[in-house]
Amino acid sequence: MKHLLRDLFLTAMTVCATAASGQAIKVNDVFEPLADGQVQLTNYFQNDILNSIEHWNKGVVPYRKLMDFYVNGAPKFALGEMWAKAVRSGSMLYGYTHDAELKAILEQTVEEVFGVVRSNGTIATVPPDKQPYGKGGDMWERKYVLLGLSRYYTHVKQDPRVLKLMVDEANSIVDQIGYAPKTRMTTQGWSRNGIESFTVMEPMMRMYQLTGDKKYLDFCTYLIKEGGCKGADLFQEAFDNVLPRKMGAGYPKAYEMLSLFEGAVEYYRCTGDERIRTAFMNLFENIKKREITLIGNGGADQPYYPKWNGEAWDDTALEQTNPNIKRMMETCAGVTWMKLCSQILRITGEPSAVDYIEKYIYNGLLGAMKPGGDGFSYVNLLNGRKVTDSGWGTNIDGLPVTCCNLSGPMGLAYIPFVASMQSKEGPVVNLYNAAHITAKTRKGREMKFRIDSDFPYNSKVSIELTELKGEKFVFRLHIPAWSEKTRVSVNGRPIENAVAGKYLAIDRKWKKGDRIELTLDMKARLIPAPHGSNPAGWNYEAVTYGPIVLARDENIDPDYNKPVKIKADANGEVKLTPVKPQKSGTRMEFLVPTTTGSIHMVDYSSVDGWQGKQICTWMPKE
Repeated sequence: MKHLLRDLFLTAMTVCATAASGQAIKVNDVFEPLADGQVQLTNYFQNDILNSIEHWNKGVVPYRKLMDFYVNGAPKFALGEMWAKAVRSGSMLYGYTHDAELKAILEQTVEEVFGVVRSNGTIATVPPDKQPYGKGGDMWERKYVLLGLSRYYTHVKQDPRVLKLMVDEANSIVDQIGYAPKTRMTTQGWSRNGIESFTVMEPMMRMYQLTGDKKYLDFCTYLIKEGGCKGADLFQEAFDNVLPRKMGAGYPKAYEMLSLFEGAVEYYRCTGDERIRTAFMNLFENIKKREITLIGNGGADQPYYPKWNGEAWDDTALEQTNPNIKRMMETCAGVTWMKLCSQILRITGEPSAVDYIEKYIYNGLLGAMKPGGDGFSYVNLLNGRKVTDSGWGTNIDGLPVTCCNLSGPMGLAYIPFVASMQSKEGPVVNLYNAAHITAKTRKGREMKFRIDSDFPYNSKVSIELTELKGEKFVFRLHIPAWSEKTRVSVNGRPIENAVAGKYLAIDRKWKKGDRIELTLDMKARLIPAPHGSNPAGWNYEAVTYGPIVLARDENIDPDYNKPVKIKADANGEVKLTPVKPQKSGTRMEFLVPTTTGSIHMVDYSSVDGWQGKQICTWMPKE
């Protein structure tokens, strides 16, 4: 009878979660992600995703030893995030690949985690009598436990026992944190303003969506009223258009602020609070203008916040050529920026979110990945030593296990998540890599299409509708902001109004065999250096090719950092000559004309700095 009651309870929880997910939503997404398995990439990114799965999530991640922090405690703050981050990315990657070996690994480690649950239902590095453990990062760790388990529950196995684990973890936080006599969230966290603890809002909002239990929504309302940190009201600052580097009472930590505002988007999705919408949209616009560099990430150690190790907002877009920068662009921040952009894309349909996702994937994300797939750099540099394992984390049996090593695969998992989406009117194409897609028509009927493309190696893309019953619906195509003159045709007939940085909506009756063809404007462009606070950084220039950032690579060019003057026409266009890459693993290599002859440049992501060779992305001018 005892087991029967337990099983009935768990079944009821699953039914309630299924029903609540729809009831909790007040603002519907403009674009929705496609279901697991409905986007299958066949080129470029696919190799990177499989490389990471094979050599990181399935290869070297020490799941059991990361879980030991929940048993033995952690020697430093926040190490309890590590296991959960690995489960989070692994679960999304399983949803994409349905890799049986990966599933077995995830099922085993989640089964084992039941054995480390504390007496109050928490999975934590500290016992119940020490919870909440402020300076140890307890809230941050338990946030990631919730995120990891929620991804497992969504993408791997809807096990009601896992849902109960999540409910117990979330309930313990609600029981412990709040107004007196509870512990205020403003007392929690290792940082000067405790912003990292407030980021628990994201999984708490997901718990509200899963269960419909209003106490989770009320808890997040409390977090918003508390301002998202100690000493400032981050939501009001964003609403008031305060610059990112001036937010947070002198601690504008990029990664944590982005994570907090991911939770704010979820809060808006469930409440329709227009103040919060204005806040996250203002922050989004200000980050785009003031913080995002050539390769799609932000944060630096100069000129305002040298002691934050390159992880704080620092007017990075303006300062990115500042030669005093020694550390910049944490991978955790880049991946979380990508995730926030995807949230804004979903809830608003804002096309610039795709441009910034694309910029980061092709350059910063792939540029941080180790060639062997076994991890990611902690940061990226544009000039000098591009990559490093040095950063916050630990070392397990000789393996560097950093927060960024565990965030990078999540960035890869988001590529198929954003590549194509669904609107109420039909499919949406955001990225133009070769793929097979299953989507729906306006009437909700299943349809399939195939993207044939060597993009970004060349500019031509063909999209063929392979399975479809004739129907009128809208096929949306994202026209990249860098593609100034995009040519589009359907079955050979030109389509007008393809505007750079917008969506092209083609509303017609479609049938099987219809073909959309695009020719993207893949020009190479000369980019002048921004004028930040240090005039020593003004005399630089860079070259981009479509979404690809080019760089000089010391592996093939001993003069990689010598001053040059790139030849460009009056419109800033540079005439590139593609050549066979000299180094194995390089994706693209070009001859680039200068006033003293041609130089070799490669795509930023391919430069291998792991053996000490350096890079020059912003080139000093003669």
